[in-house]
Amino acid sequence: MSARPDFTVPQPSPPFTIAPQQAPSLKRRMACWLYEGILMFGVVFIASYLFDTLSQSRHALDNRYLRMGFLFIVFGIYFAWFWAKGQTLAQKTWHIRVVSPSGQPITQTRALLRYVLCWVWFLPPLAAYSTGIPVLEVLVLLAGWVAVWAILSRFHPTQQFWHDALAGTRLVHFVQAKK
Repeated sequence: MSARPDFTVPQPSPPFTIAPQQAPSLKRRMACWLYEGILMFGVVFIASYLFDTLSQSRHALDNRYLRMGFLFIVFGIYFAWFWAKGQTLAQKTWHIRVVSPSGQPITQTRALLRYVLCWVWFLPPLAAYSTGIPVLEVLVLLAGWVAVWAILSRFHPTQQFWHDALAGTRLVHFVQAKK
């Protein structure tokens, strides 16, 4: 009997490296969050222009609730698409990647679940706004709620945001591989 040599098939290396279980600092994640908000102005502008063209709206408050629903869907498509690819434009700038707990890219379904759960950042202030609280007070509530939600990540075992824990995702610092 001849012994067969043990061949191992080399596995392709990912185009990035992840520090094991290391979440980016809260400061970097919040800076990325703010930058993402700035980039979303462009998405809102283009989506609103498309909405106005298709609905023949002449004023930003025409079809207000339909517009909000449309923007909610557009945001969902934007984030689910980019998160399934690994990162949004702002996350690419700040070297942050969305991955599964095992470090693999997430599916479109998981990205969509993460998008829905991310609305926890805005639900209490939106609920307050719907009760007729003045806009300035809602903005103060929003700032306070964002600060509380961000600080709560310090109590997660791996320093992740709680919506990431619920969605089965995590944010990691990554370094682009050299080609």
